[in-house]
Amino acid sequence: MAEMAPIAVTCGDPAGVGPEIIARWLLDEPEWRERICPVGPPAWLEGLDLEGLACEASKGPFKPGSPTEAGARVAWEAMRLAAAGCLEGRFSAVVTGPVGKHQLQKVGYPFPGQTEFFADAWGGIPSMAFAGKELRVVLATWHEPLVNIPRILRKDPAQLERAVLHAVEWAELEGIPEPRIAVCGLNPHAGEGGMLGTEEAEVLNPRLDILRRIYPGLTECLPADTVFHRMREGEFDVIVSLYHDQGLVAVKTLEFHTAVNLTLGLKHIRTSPDHGTAFALAGRGVARTDSLAHAARLAHRYAQLRSGVES
Repeated sequence: MAEMAPIAVTCGDPAGVGPEIIARWLLDEPEWRERICPVGPPAWLEGLDLEGLACEASKGPFKPGSPTEAGARVAWEAMRLAAAGCLEGRFSAVVTGPVGKHQLQKVGYPFPGQTEFFADAWGGIPSMAFAGKELRVVLATWHEPLVNIPRILRKDPAQLERAVLHAVEWAELEGIPEPRIAVCGLNPHAGEGGMLGTEEAEVLNPRLDILRRIYPGLTECLPADTVFHRMREGEFDVIVSLYHDQGLVAVKTLEFHTAVNLTLGLKHIRTSPDHGTAFALAGRGVARTDSLAHAARLAHRYAQLRSGVES
């Protein structure tokens, strides 16, 4: 059986914690050195003592905790190289280090996040998801202002349908053939029968009723204030959250150090630690590697499952 290609691990913003947590993770778990290909500035790669791809745009030095436009260009170029490597078959998946979105916007980066970049590079319409030790959460909408969410869900219910589909596919990848998918309500108490909002009764539940004919384990909209607890009690396999903070408050409260950002619905696997650049911590040696390590393990396992290649 053919050997699986390595996983690309991008440095993220070189002034953030990405480069140092990657280096420390490889010191703690040296067996991963043969499974990954780091993508970042040449000086950093030399320090890792690994064969990797150097960012063509990287010019140092980069000072931890001091983001610059040059550092943002490095992060962007690392994404480009990793995405291209997957398309060319040189990488089996990508783990992305955290980036500084403000600096990226200043250098012309046209996307609100890395998820949108990889969707553009690889094609497809993805869903943003988060995997922890206890929670699996898929977002129906991502980086949208809260005031726009009701209008978006009414105008484009396909976003809810896509999130449900990707939740089912994710569960099946995990070996769950008949997944139980819970959907959060938009309003308090999932609308309380129309007393606290009408989106559930008028738009969301009718769509879910249709989808339930295909996916029997799909719920109607449930009160979001209890559904995450119910999943932890073993009642559901995946939760579909309707907007960013509805899902992320639970994920980051319960699993801040272990949760992983997972992009569903694309041709290739992409994961990322579920934390930012943490410029204030960069260079101090205190940033934890848990989320990065989980992201790498998840990317490796899912790439194996997709390809059928054994470790």
